[in-house]
Amino acid sequence: MMNIHNLSISFQGEYLFEDITFKLGNGDRVGLIGKNGAGKSTMLKILSKEMEPDTGQIAADKELKIGFLKQDIDFIQGRTVLEESYEAFTEIKTLEAKMEEVNTQMAERTDYESDSYHQLMIDINDLQHQYEVLGGYNYQGDTEKILQGLGFKREDFDKLTDTFSGGWRMRIELAKLLLQNNDILLLDEPTNHLDIESIIWLENFLRGYTGAVVIVSHDKMFLDNVTNRTIEISLGRIYDYPKPYSQYLVLREELRTQQLASQKNQQKQIEHTEKLIEKFRAKASKATMAQSLIKKLDKIDRIEVDEDDNSVMTLNFPVSITPGKVVVEAESVSKSYGDNEVLRNINLLIERDSKTAFVGQNGQGKSTLAKIMVGDVKYRGTLKLGHNVQLGYFAQNQAEYLDGNKTVHETMIDAANETNRSKVRDILGSFLFRGEEVDKYVSVLSGGERNRLALAKLMLQPFNVLIMDEPTNHLDIKSKNVLKEALKRYEGTLILVSHDRDFLQGLTNKVYEFKDHKIKEYLGDIDYYLEQRKVESLREVEKRTAVKQEPKEKKQTSYEDQKKLKSLNNRLSNVESKINQLEKKIKAIDVELEINYEETTSKPYFFDSYQKLKSDLEDLMAQWETVQMEIEAFEN
Repeated sequence: MMNIHNLSISFQGEYLFEDITFKLGNGDRVGLIGKNGAGKSTMLKILSKEMEPDTGQIAADKELKIGFLKQDIDFIQGRTVLEESYEAFTEIKTLEAKMEEVNTQMAERTDYESDSYHQLMIDINDLQHQYEVLGGYNYQGDTEKILQGLGFKREDFDKLTDTFSGGWRMRIELAKLLLQNNDILLLDEPTNHLDIESIIWLENFLRGYTGAVVIVSHDKMFLDNVTNRTIEISLGRIYDYPKPYSQYLVLREELRTQQLASQKNQQKQIEHTEKLIEKFRAKASKATMAQSLIKKLDKIDRIEVDEDDNSVMTLNFPVSITPGKVVVEAESVSKSYGDNEVLRNINLLIERDSKTAFVGQNGQGKSTLAKIMVGDVKYRGTLKLGHNVQLGYFAQNQAEYLDGNKTVHETMIDAANETNRSKVRDILGSFLFRGEEVDKYVSVLSGGERNRLALAKLMLQPFNVLIMDEPTNHLDIKSKNVLKEALKRYEGTLILVSHDRDFLQGLTNKVYEFKDHKIKEYLGDIDYYLEQRKVESLREVEKRTAVKQEPKEKKQTSYEDQKKLKSLNNRLSNVESKINQLEKKIKAIDVELEINYEETTSKPYFFDSYQKLKSDLEDLMAQWETVQMEIEAFEN
């Protein structure tokens, strides 16, 4: 499909990567990983032909269609969500315009017997055939399905894209890419603006994608669930293995260990040969043997051990002073943006040293409540901060507040005070800004480097309550791990807004779900929350069943009525039995997927059969509801 040969690119005299070679084929789902600034986004730009490499070649079919989801996108104002999404179908839209033009001519003309009118009938027939082949009669339904999968509601479809945040507009761009029949998808941080439910939907979509996918992402769980191959850019080279991220790390470490052992053995042989050479050189009778050994030594192919870039930032969040027991208390807090109500009568109490996660779909008020707490947004109701509370706040778009015309060092100096100004260079060093890197302008930093700088700025202020809104966006995996460990060690109060499941695991002990203007508390970590959300629909079934079993006043019923009611109850029991069996099957498959995803999914027609089980379960649940309603209507 695509061959990349001896690719090199450099900036300011230094190579990002040099002489890189690899291939992309159908079914490849590649996780492109590496540290911030390693060249991942640059690689995607080169593959999309948006940027030219210094040297090397990319060979691909002329008809190859490439879709590229960038971090920064531009929209033409004045289009609705549907109109913008329909831009994915350029050929279909062109055909629609032609068909409309021909239909208009046919409606206006009356020379039905003329050759020109007959030609119009041939033209409209040809156009309709092309339209059908391209999926013209299905694209609107497909568009709505994709948009709903990415979190849009039907009432959003006719709203202007201008009224949506950057995250939601990114979803529209993603929807357009998924709707096009691209041979290769290049996705740069696709999960940055998606909530957990939309990420799970995207995972399922990409697993069934028949073309090639190259994904730059720092979401380990997303990479493990989607990819079947990992390419790491490190120190100008690439390491390419047919394994998802976590399995790649294990394999790469095993290979490095083998390389080290082989290199050690080879070094012993070299040292032994060198000693013999020195020994034989001193004797004239052994000179020929010495020369022979020297030639042998020159021919040895020296074993090299893969270099590993292990530089990571050093991060600790000190607690300034001890606050009171209650740090945040909210009563009847409400917030609307114009006609859009986001929060309604929210009551919340955050205690000292608690670790809390805010989760839920985008637009449900998570960031808004965080901004209310730090005083950035006006609201209705009451919100009080506790005694001695000092807030530290990392905003979702924190990096956007950085001035691109300032250097890294100037940014920190301007944020520092007299007591910590002397520590600026030490803080920058711990965040991997060392030597000449502190003189870089903010405008040339990658997204991850900007986030690191924003975190470094945070260290210049005292706090005992830390509120972080999507802090892992753009951070590389090693930096995310460092941040997670630092937050685990943090002894103050933590409020974390995030959609990153892997990052949240084991980090918080309470979850608030934001949904339909309200919040719901879950006393556990993110795994407990997800488990409860899956079970929630079955609890509704149990509640309805319980209602059915409640004793009612006895009334006289005819034999026919009793017979019909018994038949309905038998049908209900039969459907419930089938539901239980299917749920057990699906749960067993889910366990197999967790234990060995690759082996389980390699079985013939696995995804078809797995999807059929889920579809059958949905049908049975619908049957259950229908029968239950019939019983309730009959009894009433």
